[in-house]
Amino acid sequence: MDLTTTLSNDKGWHHYSKLNDLLGDGIFKVDGEKWKNQRKISSYEFSTKNLRDFSSAVFRIGAVKLAQKVSEAVTSNQATEIQDLFTKSTLETVFKILLGVDLDTTTEEGILFSSSFDEASAVTLYRYVDVFWKVKRFLNIGLEANMKKCIKVVDEFVYKIIRNKTEQMSKSRDESRVMKKSDILSRFLEMKKTDPKYLKDIILSFIIAGKDTTASTLSWFFYMMCKHPLLQERIAEEVRKATGTNEYSSIDELPNSITDAALDKMQYLHASLTETLRLYLAIPVDGKLCLSDDTFPDGFRVRKGDSVAYQPWAMGRMKSLWGDDAEDFRPERWFDENDCFQQESPFKFTAFQAGPRICLAKEFAYRQMMIFSTVLLGTFRFKMGDEHWRVKYRTMLTLHIDGGFIFLLPIDQATRFRRPRTIEMDVVVFCLYV
Repeated sequence: MDLTTTLSNDKGWHHYSKLNDLLGDGIFKVDGEKWKNQRKISSYEFSTKNLRDFSSAVFRIGAVKLAQKVSEAVTSNQATEIQDLFTKSTLETVFKILLGVDLDTTTEEGILFSSSFDEASAVTLYRYVDVFWKVKRFLNIGLEANMKKCIKVVDEFVYKIIRNKTEQMSKSRDESRVMKKSDILSRFLEMKKTDPKYLKDIILSFIIAGKDTTASTLSWFFYMMCKHPLLQERIAEEVRKATGTNEYSSIDELPNSITDAALDKMQYLHASLTETLRLYLAIPVDGKLCLSDDTFPDGFRVRKGDSVAYQPWAMGRMKSLWGDDAEDFRPERWFDENDCFQQESPFKFTAFQAGPRICLAKEFAYRQMMIFSTVLLGTFRFKMGDEHWRVKYRTMLTLHIDGGFIFLLPIDQATRFRRPRTIEMDVVVFCLYV
């Protein structure tokens, strides 16, 4: 039996009703003609060289800013949390690519938007287990009352940017000036897609896809680097060899060496990020809609209209799919006999979906994660500070590390300029070459 004839790419009303308040009619939750239209336009935009070059430049700038924040924390003895840094950095980069504006997550406005978006995401997921969420929303009580406030903050913030961008482009046309259209919003406006709600819904869908997924994956990846220091050193050496730099290169020098050709040479980094995604998928649970009555291979019956959830997190640990070492972090499983990276079937490795809804921004996500990892691993060293610390999950719409990584920096600064810098932390240790 071909299950693809039974399970469609449709999400169905079950998911639409829960996600509608936050994501509206965005591409990740609508079906039918709405989905086809958004998919067609978005697919074209993500395939353009202009957007690829623009996003790569934004990723390099974002990676430098992130590394500088870590460096500042090192030199000033400030407590820092790396998952929070990843979340803020990915939000800033995705904002620049989608909206063409710089979002400063350290300002009051930026902090309010980011925290409101995260809170709305968490409550949205909770709706799947809270059978009374509609009642709470109707009565405007509990989490639903707070979510309403958060969504208002998020919507007003994005609508303001859309209005400003629309006015800028209208002014540039009136004055016969050519406005550079590198960001997604400008390109949608150029195609006469000017309905503010339509644009807002698409933008928020892409924000949640581009911000949380890469931030959580990078957090889990660096957790794996702490658990496997020899693999970390191997990747750091690969980075230096591919970019032509060394361990004493400055934070500003390294990004200039991260070309497409250099990234193509970082096969082990690519495999390690993919292995992280296998074990810690950003979307640990997903669902589809049944188009017809059928029986699964194990005898389980489904009916037309049923919603069927599958668990990529569990699939990544199934010995029947990945062998007896399924729970081991082993990047080598992604290499062929010629030691070249080899992708698995998307129906087996479901991190980026499969079929009609396969992720449009897969290559963008890999490029961002590789650029960020290259800059950080080319500059710092990470080690576990507490071998007995046990990671805990925090599931929103994406899978996060509960509490993240809290840094506790040392008081003694005397040897900072005489040897590789070691910083003791609650969970992680950095070695900064200065």
